[in-house]
Amino acid sequence: MKKLHLILFAFAVTFMTTVNAQTADEIIDAYFENTGGLDAWNKVEGLKMTAKINQGGMEIPLEIVQLKSGKQMVKINFQGQIIKQGVYDGESFWSHNFMTRKAEKSDAETTANAKLDLNDFPDPFLNYKEKGYTVELMGTEDFNGTETFKIKLVMEPVTVDGIEEENIVYYFFETENMVPIARQSEVKIGQGKGMISEITYSDYQEAGDLFLPYSMTQGVKGQPGQPITMDSIEINPEVDDSEFTFPVEVETKEGDGNDKKN
Repeated sequence: MKKLHLILFAFAVTFMTTVNAQTADEIIDAYFENTGGLDAWNKVEGLKMTAKINQGGMEIPLEIVQLKSGKQMVKINFQGQIIKQGVYDGESFWSHNFMTRKAEKSDAETTANAKLDLNDFPDPFLNYKEKGYTVELMGTEDFNGTETFKIKLVMEPVTVDGIEEENIVYYFFETENMVPIARQSEVKIGQGKGMISEITYSDYQEAGDLFLPYSMTQGVKGQPGQPITMDSIEINPEVDDSEFTFPVEVETKEGDGNDKKN
């Protein structure tokens, strides 16, 4: 029995030495290698994700498009109506108002902060040093029963009410496959200000030359999140520029029986 204890102790020491020997860069390098390799990641010019979100037992189809040029959008098919959110057309950010269905441009501060995210396509860790970001390995942490490496990513500051604030995101990388299974960050604006936003990732599958998560859950730490399931992920899709264009409202003559259109 004493010999068994010694063997277990030696195994534990070896495991902890291996864990502690890891650096943030080694974990990030392993992540890119395990999900397709840096060459494949650097060739990504765009992503088109066809997915569905579960809202109160009802599945709502949506399409997420992100391009290296910065153009992006989320297209939601809600009861036969197309609603676009978080659209960037190369100059401004805009979204459809869910109540009025009219397109509305974001204010200057929101637009400036949103533009910061454009540097992070297709992944914020890709060439992070060139962006001026820093990373720090915070150690290991149990995340919902999975042993993970917790990495702190410091990005460009965001502006809140005219004041610059730190922009920090914590990623949790599974120690076995070295892929992120969650990210957490502080909510800076809105009703959830001060809360911790949490996104979890799972079901990594092949998408072109990459392996990407086909299941995500978005929400607030400690509360039930909103699951999103990917039906397909297309690498370098062809997307018409008109999809991102801010719609111009067309005025109609009074009494002609037509509604205003977006």
